[in-house]
Amino acid sequence: MSNEKKPNSAERDSEYAKRRREFRDAKAARAAPEPGSRGRGQPPESIHLYGLHTVRAAMENPSRTIRKMLVTRNALARMEIEDPQSLPFPVEMVSPQDIDKLLPPDSIHQGVLIEAKPLRLRKVAELKDATVVLVLDQITDPHNVGAIMRSAVAFGASAIITTLRHSPHESGVLAKSASGAFEMIPYLQVGNLAEAIEELNHLGFTTIGLDSAGPERLEDSLTGEKIALVLGAEGKGLRQKTANTVSVLARLDMPGAIKSLNVSNAAAISLYAARKHLDT
Repeated sequence: MSNEKKPNSAERDSEYAKRRREFRDAKAARAAPEPGSRGRGQPPESIHLYGLHTVRAAMENPSRTIRKMLVTRNALARMEIEDPQSLPFPVEMVSPQDIDKLLPPDSIHQGVLIEAKPLRLRKVAELKDATVVLVLDQITDPHNVGAIMRSAVAFGASAIITTLRHSPHESGVLAKSASGAFEMIPYLQVGNLAEAIEELNHLGFTTIGLDSAGPERLEDSLTGEKIALVLGAEGKGLRQKTANTVSVLARLDMPGAIKSLNVSNAAAISLYAARKHLDT
């Protein structure tokens, strides 16, 4: 009879979650690069943005340089562009299949794509007049980050700070997930997140790390006139160095049976609480 210990259900669940993360990360690494990509850690020379809301927001962003547009007649009508030749960039009428060829499979482009320059990289020092900032600690899923961007814009956050590695770079997938919000809020990527948090501390921010085991309730930790909310990836949470660098660790109290939330939902609730604090 074997004496080998069999894994319990919690260990099996943990191993399954680990394998799912590894598969997702490997799939992301195999994804098609943006046009003009210059390698890891370097922003591409140009990116493809697609979808009606995404493209319209890019067109309305004075900081965005658009090089050309590919669009179907139907999409042009839906965007209410009567004279495409009046636009300050070349416009090419194409079929949906022509756009399909330029994007990863299953991309929902709604008949319009633009080739554009990435936005200017910002620095943490530029946030000295900000009041609410979100800091994301290695949140890898662009759909989660896109949803967080929408909430950040809705609640008037000044910027989102994330890491250069293990975080989505500016791309069509991220912009589409944000549904236009990417053009409305600065997206900073830093090499050392702990140093960025320390810089926020020096700029007068109360940096609050969201942790389910935090000693304080979020509502009780909101002090001062400048708030930086720091969120970690689902499952992993905040890294130890990040947790050691923030001003305070705080939790979202949840009286129900479920004690954890999707990170984008947690971000929205935290932003609401921060905005309520600042407005009172």
